[in-house]
Amino acid sequence: MSLKTTIASENLPSHIAIIMDGNGRWAKEKGFMRIFGHENGTKSVRTTVESCAELGVKHLTLYAFSTENWNRPKLEVKTLMQLLISSLKKEIKTLQENNIQLNAIGDLKTLPAKVYKELLHVIDETKENSRMTLTLALSYGSRDELINAMKLISDKVKNNIISVENIDETLINQHLYTQNLPDVDLLIRTSGEKRISNFLLWQIAYAELYFTDVYWPDFTNEHLYEAIVNYQKRERRFGKTSDQLS
Repeated sequence: MSLKTTIASENLPSHIAIIMDGNGRWAKEKGFMRIFGHENGTKSVRTTVESCAELGVKHLTLYAFSTENWNRPKLEVKTLMQLLISSLKKEIKTLQENNIQLNAIGDLKTLPAKVYKELLHVIDETKENSRMTLTLALSYGSRDELINAMKLISDKVKNNIISVENIDETLINQHLYTQNLPDVDLLIRTSGEKRISNFLLWQIAYAELYFTDVYWPDFTNEHLYEAIVNYQKRERRFGKTSDQLS
């Protein structure tokens, strides 16, 4: 019996974020080049996106390419960018059929021109879709995001647009890449690593963290369901006591 049947629809995480890790190691263990793992990882992306939409999850954010990933071998980076373009072209039909809106966060202007153009095209084509928002974190680093937000806010203070007294969580949220997204409820990381890796540091302040040893290319809908079932068994107190919640 699928774990899907045990998921309580009234207690779904509104926002799931995933660090899709293990593509390279998956390929290496099979005797292939790392890019083979990235190519197979796209299948898990499609499965996860469709499964989240079917369940009723409203927001899914995938860590697709970090600012640190630019330091990888040039051939791997080039191939990843080509894979991103082909995936965007291929998956736009799936996004439309499933009424899914594409969004992207990060220092997007640093992406190759062809990638940036195709990304904006798919974002524009799916902007009216409302079932779920799929956000790709590309050339993304949370510390860079926070630095950028501080600069924007500082500039507004300098020009008397806002006062220092107005700076609060809401104002900071409004200057982040994720300004139109809710905080993360469930963060999943695959491949056995137990790190956050500079991903949504502000947005996961009260997220439930779930780590699995499964490499990303092997991540199935059942693994997703397992993470959600685990999430639903947890007590989310947000600083309060169990007695206060009951």
